[in-house]
Amino acid sequence: MTVLSPTTMLAVRPTRAEFRNDVLAGLSQRPKRLPCKYFYDRRGSMLFDAICAQPEYYLTRTERQIMLQHIDDIVDVLGEQVILIEFGSGSSLKTRYLLQHLRKQEMYVPVDISREHLMNTVRRLHRDFGHVTIRPICADFTTGIRLPRVWDTGGRRVVYFPGSTIGNFEPTAAVQLLHRISKLSGPGGGLLIGIDLVKEPTIIERAYNDAAGVTAEFNLNLLMRMNRELGATFNLDRFEHRAFYDTRFHRVDLRLVSKHNQKVRINNRTFEFEAKEPIHTEYSHKYTIDRFSRLASEAGLKLERWWTDDRSYFGVLYFVHESQ
Repeated sequence: MTVLSPTTMLAVRPTRAEFRNDVLAGLSQRPKRLPCKYFYDRRGSMLFDAICAQPEYYLTRTERQIMLQHIDDIVDVLGEQVILIEFGSGSSLKTRYLLQHLRKQEMYVPVDISREHLMNTVRRLHRDFGHVTIRPICADFTTGIRLPRVWDTGGRRVVYFPGSTIGNFEPTAAVQLLHRISKLSGPGGGLLIGIDLVKEPTIIERAYNDAAGVTAEFNLNLLMRMNRELGATFNLDRFEHRAFYDTRFHRVDLRLVSKHNQKVRINNRTFEFEAKEPIHTEYSHKYTIDRFSRLASEAGLKLERWWTDDRSYFGVLYFVHESQ
């Protein structure tokens, strides 16, 4: 197996200057907002793994059950000689089912924005899947990914996008991302994607307000990261996590809410916060299979197969180019 070392790994992740510029631009808006991609520093990635283990967070548990129950059918649909490209790979836990069962797999390309978390995952996969060629990319997949020509083995490109991460994008941005995925996979390729399905709002809200407070810590870690990397002066005790399900748009709205009137300095700029003023940090859209299929069709993708759990909490969908 060939694994890129941390010193030779393909890396195109955002720079600190880009992080600073995005933060300054976001906090200058009304309402204030921060890009959710910056959740995932090393600590944020570890906290997200902890969120996935919380009893209220049904998403990861349910998606894994679907993969386990239908893995033979899924790999039959994906076929042989697959170059598997995973967006937001994280710990690659669900990916292990595919790596164990895919036939004549060409390559696995995990893409993640957190360099240290990515390389720790690659080392574990190296130990457990010695027959698989792994080519990690440390990058923000929302800006577009290109594989070096030397990686092109002639295999079918299948983008794997689990975890309902597509729900973090508003519909227009989701279509743009799906279009880039379609272009990356190319003619004859495909997309295997996880989506969280519309269900009882109280079930959804509990998933983002776990009793242990891990999601709150994950949300507040974004302020801690800005303090550490940008020299910001956020007092974490003066902000609180809030998440609610907006039935008008079928989405969870994550916010950090200022408890008091206060001022915060970042890069020689001062930002004023009123009491109860929110910083929007993330959306998590919920879909029906039909509504998401229509969205994907705007990016030239055609739904070929799908699998759900017994309660229809979550869906794993496989798309191909409409021309196929």
